[in-house]
Amino acid sequence: MCIYPNRTHLVCLRCRVSFKYPTKHGPVPCPHCRADLIDAGPHLAVPGKLDKAGWRTLTTVLDSGLTFHGGCCGTGPGYRPRTPREVRERILLAERTGMPLAEALATADPTVIAGSRLDARV
Repeated sequence: MCIYPNRTHLVCLRCRVSFKYPTKHGPVPCPHCRADLIDAGPHLAVPGKLDKAGWRTLTTVLDSGLTFHGGCCGTGPGYRPRTPREVRERILLAERTGMPLAEALATADPTVIAGSRLDARV
């Protein structure tokens, strides 16, 4: 039996707010600024409203096209960076290797790629 969340996080990056809505919904405007909310997925750990670094990180992740939607049967979305330093490390990885930014952001350890070790200095 597959148990999967039936509610998803919709976020407004401008207002730094998050709402949970049923997964079957159309475009939903932000109640504060009226911009369309972004469907970030049910597995999102929303940063606190005053956590500027957390919201900058979340903005980079969502702008790259990554979301927090998992697979079937409770599998999570995979690795997502949680701090600005982790984002910087993965942006450098993308620049060094030519890897797409979304793929680099989803890399758990940026120093180990395809069995070869990159220079760990960032």
